[in-house]
Amino acid sequence: MNLLSVENISKSFGERVLFENLSFGIAQSEKVAFVARNGTGKTTLLNLLMGKDSPNTGNIVFRKEIRVGFLEQNSQFPNEKTPMEILLDIDLPQFKTLKTYHHSLKHPEDEKLSQQALDLMQEHQAWDLEAKMEEMLFYLGLKEVAHKPVKNLSGGQIKRMALAEVLLNEPDLLILDEPTNHLDLDMIEWMQNFLLKQSFAILMVTHDRYFLDSVCNVILELEDQTIYRHKGNYSYYLEKKQEREEINAVTLGKAKQVFKKELEWMRRQPKARGTKSKSRIESFKEVKKTVKGQKKERDLQMNIQMERLGSKIIEVHHLRKSFEEKCIVDDFSYTFKKQDRIGIIGKNGVGKTTFLNLLMKLEQLDGGKIVHGETLKIGYYTQKGLQFDPNKRVIEVIKDIADVIPLAKGRKLTAAQLLERFLFPRKMQYDRVEKLSGGERKRLYLLTILMTNPNFLILDEPTNDLDILTLNVLEEFLEEFPGCLLIISHDRYFMDRLVDHLFVFQGVGKIKDFPGNYTDYRVFEEEEKKKAKAEKVPTEKKEHKKQTNRTKKLSYKEQQELKEIEKNLQKFQKEKEHIEAGLSNHDFANDELVEKSKKLHDLNNEIEELEWRWLELQEE
Repeated sequence: MNLLSVENISKSFGERVLFENLSFGIAQSEKVAFVARNGTGKTTLLNLLMGKDSPNTGNIVFRKEIRVGFLEQNSQFPNEKTPMEILLDIDLPQFKTLKTYHHSLKHPEDEKLSQQALDLMQEHQAWDLEAKMEEMLFYLGLKEVAHKPVKNLSGGQIKRMALAEVLLNEPDLLILDEPTNHLDLDMIEWMQNFLLKQSFAILMVTHDRYFLDSVCNVILELEDQTIYRHKGNYSYYLEKKQEREEINAVTLGKAKQVFKKELEWMRRQPKARGTKSKSRIESFKEVKKTVKGQKKERDLQMNIQMERLGSKIIEVHHLRKSFEEKCIVDDFSYTFKKQDRIGIIGKNGVGKTTFLNLLMKLEQLDGGKIVHGETLKIGYYTQKGLQFDPNKRVIEVIKDIADVIPLAKGRKLTAAQLLERFLFPRKMQYDRVEKLSGGERKRLYLLTILMTNPNFLILDEPTNDLDILTLNVLEEFLEEFPGCLLIISHDRYFMDRLVDHLFVFQGVGKIKDFPGNYTDYRVFEEEEKKKAKAEKVPTEKKEHKKQTNRTKKLSYKEQQELKEIEKNLQKFQKEKEHIEAGLSNHDFANDELVEKSKKLHDLNNEIEELEWRWLELQEE
C-alpha cells in the first residue's frame, strides 16, 4: 500500500505549463529520487506535496496517520531559539522526556521534578536518545553552536540544523529538497550511510549522483511532462533512459517516413478531401503530433575563446591568514602550472572560500605574498553569485556584457545565439530574471563568467542547484578547458571527473597537497585507518613491539602521562558504570539524583578528553 499517491496533478503559472496529469506513488521503505531539468517544477512539486501550494487539477493523498518530514531549501526558525531547544521541541514522547530532564537540571532544588524526570528517562529509554542527538550534532558540525541563538548561525548551519530536526523526527516518509547542499564531503558520506540504515520511505530531489546511486532504489524522471519510473539506482536509470531514447529515435524515424507519405496524400486535390477516410485523417494528425512534438535535444555548447596563458600563472609564497584565534592558512606555498586541475576539500568552516578570496586578492594577507602572471585572466564563480536585477530580461543581462561574443577559430556569436546554446530558447530570453528557477539563474551566472574569456577558472560550489543534464555538459566542457581549474565542490562525482590532485584543508592552517582525485584520497584514508587499526591488534607480540617503540619515541614525561591516562580511564569507566546502574535501579536518594546525573555528564566529558590524548600519544 502506498504511503503517498499522486493522481493526475497539473500545475501551471499563467501560460507556462510545468506539468500535466502526473501520477505516481511511493510505497513503504522505497528510496525515491525525482529527476528533472531546471525549471520543470521539481521544487514546485515538493511544495504541492507539503500543501504549500495547490495543483490546478488532480489529487495528492497521504496514507492516514503517517508522519511526514520535509526538508526544504530555506528553513525558518525562531531567531532567539538555539538548535538544542529546537530539537528538544520535537513532538515525540522521548523528546518530551528529554526536555523535562534538561529542565530539571536547571532546577536542582526541586527534588520531585528531578525524580520524575529520571523515572521518565528510564521508562522511555531516553538516555540513548540524548547520545544519538549529540552524535548527530557532532557529525553535522553543530556541536559548537548547539546553544547559540539561530540569529547568530550561518545559512549552512541553519540548513544542517533543519536536517538534524527532520532526521530525528522519525518520519514514515521523508521528503528532501537538495539535502546535500551546505554539507561538506564527510557530512554527505555520514548522511548517506545513515539513510541506508533507515526503514522509512524517502522522496528526494538532489543532483549528487553518487548519493543517488548509493541511497535510491527508484528513480522518477519527469521529461516532456511525462513521468518515467525506473526500479533501480541511478546507474540503472541511465541504462534504461538510453534504451528509451534509442527506441524513440527509431519510432521517430518511422513516423517521419509515414508523415511524409501521408502529407502528400493530404495535399492531393482539395476537392477530394471531403471524401477522404476520416480514420486516415485522424491517423495523419496523430503522426503529425508525434513528429512535431519531438523536441530536438540541444547540448550546452561552451566553446568560448580562451585568452592565452603565459608560463607564469599564480605563485603563492609562505601564505598566512588568521581571523582572531582561528588560523586559516599557515605557511603555505604553491606554484600553479599550466593545465593544473585542483580540487579543494575540507570540513565546513576551515577557510576554503577564504583561500580563494586570498588568491583573488579580495582578502588582506597576514604574511607571505601572492604573485599573478601578466597574462592571467581569472573567471571567479562564487557561491553568492552575481546579483541580477530581477526586472531585467535574460538577454539584457548578456547584452550588458557584450552584443557579440568571440569564439575559438575566429567565429562569433550574437548574445541571442549564445543564450540558445546555454539552453535559453528565444522565448525564454525575453523573460524577466525573477521568473528563472535557482538552477537557471546559476546557469546564466556561469555564462557571464565564461563570456570574459578566462584562462584560469576558480569555481566555488558550481554544482549547487544545477540539474544533472547541465552538470554532465558542464563537466564535458571543463574536461576540454585548456586553462587551469581550481574547484571547491561537495559533488564527489564532479570532483572525481575533473581534478587530478587535491588541496586538503585539515584545519588549524594545515593544507595537504594530495596527488589524486577525491576517491583516491578516500581510499588512501581508509588504508591509513586500517594500518593504524592493525598496529593496535591486542596480540602479545604486537603489544610488546608497540611498547618498545613507544619507549624509544616518547619522552619519559610522556610515558608517565600515558600510564596515568590508562589508569584513570579504567577508574572513570568503573565509576561511570556504577552511577548508570544506580540510576537505573533507583539506588540514590532524592538529594543525590541531580548530583549523580551531573557527575555522569562530567565523567563522559573527562573520558572523551582522555581518550583523545591517549590516541595522540599512541600515534607518536
